[in-house]
Amino acid sequence: MSLRAVILDWAGTTVDFGCQAPVNVLQRLFDEEHVPIRGSEARHSMGRLKRDQIRDILALPRVAEAWASRHGRLPGEEDVAWLSARFGPLQQDAVAVYSGVIAGVPEAVARMRGRGLKIGSTTGYTRPMLNAVMARAAAEGYAPDASVTPEEAGAGRPLPFMCYQNAILLQAYPLESFVKIGDTAADMEEGRNAGMWTIGVTLTGNEVGLEKAAADRLSSSELAARVARARERLLAAGAHAVVESVAQVDAALDEVERWQRNGMKPGK
Repeated sequence: MSLRAVILDWAGTTVDFGCQAPVNVLQRLFDEEHVPIRGSEARHSMGRLKRDQIRDILALPRVAEAWASRHGRLPGEEDVAWLSARFGPLQQDAVAVYSGVIAGVPEAVARMRGRGLKIGSTTGYTRPMLNAVMARAAAEGYAPDASVTPEEAGAGRPLPFMCYQNAILLQAYPLESFVKIGDTAADMEEGRNAGMWTIGVTLTGNEVGLEKAAADRLSSSELAARVARARERLLAAGAHAVVESVAQVDAALDEVERWQRNGMKPGK
């Protein structure tokens, strides 16, 4: 069986090197509530529907304690709803600053299409947020064949429903002939739960978490150490293979096809 489609994540995978837009917006939101959060806390549960991610951040013990100290009570669902409602407009503003297409992505996608692969996508953004990202991406040379947001599928990652909806839109099957590519544990779990092959992305993504200029300033040894830690976390989350960037994914796709020829399946 040959591969038939790839399902790509957005921020940190195809756009927004280092997954900066959501981190900056989340930190701004919490700053405005006088409960500052660290970069590592803003990256907690990245890849999930933003409402779910905000809920998970509020549940972190240090954040919950700081919230209670400031507001006189532990955070609840009303706070999740309040922060989520404010996230969307701020995120759409941040797209203009942070969501440029990552170098090499349009060319890599062209090579995927040259293999006969269809291109789908999933995200933790809502449709209005994603539309803003997609408009800039298209202007910079990247436009997938399909895109699905959590509210359109009924649930976000790590549930597989966005992947299923992509398969319907792409009119491709079986799911074991798909590859999910993303930069977070939630991406790997989503792909695995859908019965797909999974490829994790390290250097450009949330796990390394650096803008390109910041990554370029690191010594080669420090950068290699960060990439290695990201690789370990993505493998632990279920990645079948790991690459530094979508621009370098060709060899990993070759490896998946070799596994297929040898009779292997994604669940093994």
